[in-house]
Amino acid sequence: MNIKKVGLTALAASLVSFSANAGELTVTGAASVSVAGYSAEMGNNPKSFTMGNQFTVSGGGELDNGLTVAYSMQVDQGVPIDDHSVTISSEGMGTLVFAGHGGSSATTSIDASVAGDIWDGFDGAAAVAVGVTGAAIKDSAPGDNSIFYTLPSIVDGLSVFASMNPQESAVNETETGFGATYTGIEGLTVSYATTDIESGATASSGDHTAMKVSYAYGPVTVGYSKNDHDVGTVGSDTELTAWNVAYTVSDELSVSYGSEELAVGSNTTDAEYSALVVAYTSGGMTLTGKMESADNVDHSANAQADQEYYILTAAFAF
Repeated sequence: MNIKKVGLTALAASLVSFSANAGELTVTGAASVSVAGYSAEMGNNPKSFTMGNQFTVSGGGELDNGLTVAYSMQVDQGVPIDDHSVTISSEGMGTLVFAGHGGSSATTSIDASVAGDIWDGFDGAAAVAVGVTGAAIKDSAPGDNSIFYTLPSIVDGLSVFASMNPQESAVNETETGFGATYTGIEGLTVSYATTDIESGATASSGDHTAMKVSYAYGPVTVGYSKNDHDVGTVGSDTELTAWNVAYTVSDELSVSYGSEELAVGSNTTDAEYSALVVAYTSGGMTLTGKMESADNVDHSANAQADQEYYILTAAFAF
């Protein structure tokens, strides 16, 4: 819904010491219901039903000095206020986001796998279902009170951005990151980013890098990505490589198939994942079916380490 001119001048003035000409408040929401289940060499496992829901309140407006200020707050089940941020932008200065919670580092802003982070279906919940759980990839998420800055446009098709996680204790240092995305060739998108990891100890400090390439030709989109978390202790490193092929059947229907390979520390056996995804969209409703497969989720030849997972989701945006 949209509620215009609801007195957000006071809100904007509390964020910066200027008054706004006019403000606008918007509320958007999303809800979903899913049914999912795992299987493995030990046999079929119980199905699970889950529900997701949230809504986001956003408000802001243009100030007398030409700056645009916006505030966003996400309300989630069980959490009174979840992600929240203040965004200040103008054509000349670019966009500066102060995230009180839910911010991104330069690398985490682009590090999602082109195959849809298939590994995420096997890194925790599967332990309850089949007794063997996979590893999760590690990242450079900045946590609370971080800054993300996107420079003003310099070259057509080129977006340059940076992040900063301020020093949080006497032993660690401020973490900074930078990256860029290029879309100057029709159908092509190329992204790269790197971010410092500073823990105050050499063994757990290093860097997090990600790169992603996708090319769309007609109804077909092909993508490749790599996500590398590298610190002083080799056993704590993770590296995820992925590829994906998507076919847009119509404006409503799409089909994709992707694969991921996750290397953890000095393990000689990599975890391998694949997924077939079918999605149908009509208005504000999206129906998605996924069939995912995993081999060696715990980086061993354990029979229970080979698993399958399916999930059917109905999602609604309003």
